[in-house]
Amino acid sequence: MTKRRMSYPSVDQLQKVLTKEVFHYAKDSKKAAGRALGTLVEIITFYALKSWGLERNIAIERPLPEFANDDITHNVEYSLHPSTLMKQIEFSLDTLPITAKKIAKDKHLVSLGIPADSLKNNALLSNDLILRNSCTVCDLDSIFLNAYLDDIGPDKGHYTVWSLRRRPFAIFECKRVGIEEGMRKGPQTIEKAKQGAYVARTVSALQKIRLTDGSMGGLIQKRDGSFRFGDYYKLMAEVIASDDPELLSRFILTAGVVSNHGNWFTSENHNKELRVLAQSYDWLLFLTDEGIGQFIDELLIHPSKKLTAAKESFLASYTGKKGVNQFTKVKIALAADAALQSYFGSRIDVIEGWFNVIAPAGKELAILKKELDTLKNKNWQEIHT
Repeated sequence: MTKRRMSYPSVDQLQKVLTKEVFHYAKDSKKAAGRALGTLVEIITFYALKSWGLERNIAIERPLPEFANDDITHNVEYSLHPSTLMKQIEFSLDTLPITAKKIAKDKHLVSLGIPADSLKNNALLSNDLILRNSCTVCDLDSIFLNAYLDDIGPDKGHYTVWSLRRRPFAIFECKRVGIEEGMRKGPQTIEKAKQGAYVARTVSALQKIRLTDGSMGGLIQKRDGSFRFGDYYKLMAEVIASDDPELLSRFILTAGVVSNHGNWFTSENHNKELRVLAQSYDWLLFLTDEGIGQFIDELLIHPSKKLTAAKESFLASYTGKKGVNQFTKVKIALAADAALQSYFGSRIDVIEGWFNVIAPAGKELAILKKELDTLKNKNWQEIHT
């Protein structure tokens, strides 16, 4: 499949086009366009994860405690949790909306005795067909229940309810870093990078230690107080391949997705923000200007037929009115979700080429996908007993 050349030389130029053609109504149209670009980075990351078969493991914006320090939690964009299918449930379209309360009343879930005060105020699918991705139904001690839409027809559809363990096996966060047009280089994005780096370094039992020769060492403590120590990435690979509950039960693989903001660095020419993030996340992926540009070009500027519904949802979300957004990682119009799933499913090889691996050096995206698949398929019930 041939790659469409980006119509504009940089993301900055795309932001200017969005500012002029979509966000002209906004008081600060450039800022609004910048926020929309951030949303698009999150959308690309989310649908890539879905294409990799991880949707039923994903939770969105859940608080994640620091390792061995439950008093401090951090919201992470995407966390991937061990999950177990509980039940597939059929619904009729004339029973919309599908709320958490309705889901909990299903005869297959009533036996769980879900406390009313644990139910979330969420709807998997609204009356106007807005889908909630990774819809949390309730929290139950060491697990929480999520509902995911499976399929929908003219009269009825199906969704499944999954039990997800609170502790994830991986997290993904998205960061746009660089300097905004018209501003001098200041603390804005470096502080955001440091915040992301802090979270990446504090949530997993596998700790990073800088050695005197500049290399990265890894340290993980076992329950008897003894330590495993070695080269960080070798030790990480050992933990991922292991079935040892002491190594796996509190390990979390951390991944960051960064994109340009200001076109003053590349995946090869790292600035300070990128270096801070690269030494903190286990995996750091750079979403290239060309990749974002191709997506925006096919979504908005020279729309692909496959993305027509997604474009309509995007434009309907940015009209200047409050409460109409239907194109985010959390809530998205059902037709837009179907369009994006089709687009990503048919072009995933091209889309994966939009990501450059910054860290670990010399590794390919295929290795990350394999590590995620390995972690997903562990016997977590046995590991957490």
